[in-house]
Amino acid sequence: MEVNGENRDSRRVIDPRSGFCSSNSIFYSKRKPLPLPPNHSLDATTFISSRAHHGHIAFIDASTGHQFTYQQLWRSVDSVTSSLSNMGIRKGDVILLLSPNSIYFPVVCLSVMSLGAIITTTNPLNTSGEIAKQIADSKPVLAFTTQQLLSKITQASPSLPIILMDTNNNNNNSSSSSTTTTTLDEMMKKEPELSRVTERVNQNDTATLLYSSGTTGPSKGVVSSHKNLIAMVQVVMARFGKEQETRETFICTVPMFHIYGLAVFAMGLLAMGSTIVVLSKFEMHDMLSSIEKFRATFLPLVPPILVAMLNNADAIKRKYDLSSLHTVVSGGAPLSKEVTEGFIEKYPNVSIFQGYGLTESSGIGASTESLEESRKYGTAGLVSASTEAMIVDTETAQPLPAYMIRARVDYRD
Repeated sequence: MEVNGENRDSRRVIDPRSGFCSSNSIFYSKRKPLPLPPNHSLDATTFISSRAHHGHIAFIDASTGHQFTYQQLWRSVDSVTSSLSNMGIRKGDVILLLSPNSIYFPVVCLSVMSLGAIITTTNPLNTSGEIAKQIADSKPVLAFTTQQLLSKITQASPSLPIILMDTNNNNNNSSSSSTTTTTLDEMMKKEPELSRVTERVNQNDTATLLYSSGTTGPSKGVVSSHKNLIAMVQVVMARFGKEQETRETFICTVPMFHIYGLAVFAMGLLAMGSTIVVLSKFEMHDMLSSIEKFRATFLPLVPPILVAMLNNADAIKRKYDLSSLHTVVSGGAPLSKEVTEGFIEKYPNVSIFQGYGLTESSGIGASTESLEESRKYGTAGLVSASTEAMIVDTETAQPLPAYMIRARVDYRD
């Protein structure tokens, strides 16, 4: 799947119904193309921070209620960027991030990318052995992690310098590693050096190196450029932009180390001035109570959670006030007609939309964006704006034409 806003071949003939072009076997998006910034020298962080909006609160920690304003966010990014530069981090360096969801997760990512360095995230549930393999492959020069996860990195790579993300951490803590250099809290407290000399970062430079198992085998690093992420921010703004003036509040239940959590909740929604309530991990009670407490309006879900909300709807509505919620976005697997209609019956003020994405597409690859599209049950909607897709036969490696599905059938009893 490729994001591309340019018409490279004006002679191509595209089926208006499917978006399929028979001359190159590519499905072109039927949505309005999104323009990419003409400035070649542009990083994703600068692009996001330069978007005009009226937002005030960027992030809320669901467990503590601590709020992080947009002013605090961008000052923290500037401070951490300056600190990293003073530590010798340069364009092209890889920085490892091992952390559960946190309101400070985006600070690390945005700071690293603003330098032209590359962020690689890893799952907090990974073993030290799995992390060691990713370290050997990605070759980071520095790691960010929490006190709780520190031992996984020290076991995986004993000499890798580490910055602790715990804001209340004491550097003299006996459980700290000898490779611990400082804390994120100390970095954010420093005055940013706005006059420092910076390296030019281009849109085609690598921004992230996220790991995905793909279709088979061990995890592999997926390279996304600043241009990929800027395009995805544009997709997010086009998808949710009509909500911008109403100051929507999103619940972040998805992991930020995944491309969806990173591209949408740690990046895309910031360009709109949205408020994001961050859950460090998913718990049904925490999610529902956060909707009530913070008057959340948007909720991303995977089908099993949506089904649980459907099956326990009466008890949930007695215990929690979900009247602020008006949109649920489901991904990970298709929703059946029965589940969709059942959920809407139990929660009549909530609209359901579906989406499909993958690491290789830098986030959202397809989505439903209207109630009419959502009524096409079992589908993930149309290919995202300015995105190209190709369906390839896994056995022959050849592209398949529109309306053709190849299935393997076993006729044995």
